[in-house]
Amino acid sequence: MKKRAIFVVTLITMLSLLVAACGGSNSNESKGGTPSNEGGSKEKVKVTIWHNFAGDDLRAQAVRGLIDEYKTNNPNVEVDAQAIPVDGYRPRLSTVAAANEMPDVFFVYAGSQSQEFYDAGLLQPITPLAEKYPEWRANFMDGAFDRFSFEPDQIFSAPIGLSATSFLYYNKDLFEQHNVTVPTNWTELMTAVKAFNDNGVTPIALGNKAPWMAQSTILGSLADRVTGTEWFLKAVKGDGASFTDPVFVEVLNKFKELSDNKAFQDGANSIDNTQAEQYFIQGNAAMMISGAWTLTNLASSATDEQVAPIEVTTLPAVEDGAGAAGTISGGAGGGFALSKKTTGAAKDAALDLIYAISGPEGQEKIAESNSMVMYNMDLAESHVSPLYLKAFNVAKEAVITPVYDAYLSAEAAESINNGLQELMMGGKPEDIAKKLQDAQERSTQQ
Repeated sequence: MKKRAIFVVTLITMLSLLVAACGGSNSNESKGGTPSNEGGSKEKVKVTIWHNFAGDDLRAQAVRGLIDEYKTNNPNVEVDAQAIPVDGYRPRLSTVAAANEMPDVFFVYAGSQSQEFYDAGLLQPITPLAEKYPEWRANFMDGAFDRFSFEPDQIFSAPIGLSATSFLYYNKDLFEQHNVTVPTNWTELMTAVKAFNDNGVTPIALGNKAPWMAQSTILGSLADRVTGTEWFLKAVKGDGASFTDPVFVEVLNKFKELSDNKAFQDGANSIDNTQAEQYFIQGNAAMMISGAWTLTNLASSATDEQVAPIEVTTLPAVEDGAGAAGTISGGAGGGFALSKKTTGAAKDAALDLIYAISGPEGQEKIAESNSMVMYNMDLAESHVSPLYLKAFNVAKEAVITPVYDAYLSAEAAESINNGLQELMMGGKPEDIAKKLQDAQERSTQQ
């Protein structure tokens, strides 16, 4: 009798476990939000993630919030997250890279840093996410994965930021007050420059004390309109194009034309970008060509009344130029990458974590922190600043073209940065072009 009772209890227990197992087998697919393992495998797994979103700014808070949300939704995953201050992040990451001890997931910048990690065999593709969520992959802006694609049909990160450097901000009240047309081509731009000068208004605010500013904000877009993107990429490689070609000398002549016609305020090479932004927002200049960082700066320093008349567009087209109009210089910012050493359940969890941050919901939350992203979406005006929304809508419609210093060697970038300052002080375009070409040649021959 005792044996029979034990048998019955055992049978009931087994049936209970079987029912529980069947009930827990329902899949819980997440198309746009944070992936969840509820109802799935309860296997305990640990994932490490490093990033540099350690500050109090809204973007940093958004990224940390997305990681925390993933932790909450995936209690079977132990997430060891390290938020490392920006200044110390690159050295820390380089140290563990040298020892081949990368965290499972880590924030990496598009361009040379991610390329170096790939060359060292430290990355594996996140392509499984693109295959699992094809609509998510298709919703990124053109060029979003260019600097994260090191092998055919493979992507190694998904950007969570857009480094847009050449928005044309303009004060519509000043344009209306002085009856000036917002320029759509070079001729109209030079007409506007003359009209504003005639009325005692600085045409374009520029703070070029840090000499990369004119290169990053003006030269890249101006040059692309004249030469086209393909020519620039060939010139960088020394493949059938040279910075001493007449077409690039023409670019420098046009920049010099702006300077010679007093498009910029006096002393532009001796004031910084923050001072130029304040000069512009206070109504002293009609236009400013600057990056997405100006959106953040003005949001924190300008009044609603000052921001209200500001509109956003792209640099005017150049008649007969080889490049397209309506483009913005820039590119992917950074994204989260996957260590090549991460395998099995840890890899699955790591990929889910990357999607939790980089997926549609994550992109939206980052965008709502007034940070540019390379992901197409419709943002509610109530969730972002009006000026940000204007810029984001411009960026969505624009083709992204190269920023010069993202492709040039460090020596060549320094050469053109200093060269633009020299042009503003009377230098010759041909001389600047030759210095740039010589510097780039030295880097390609090493």
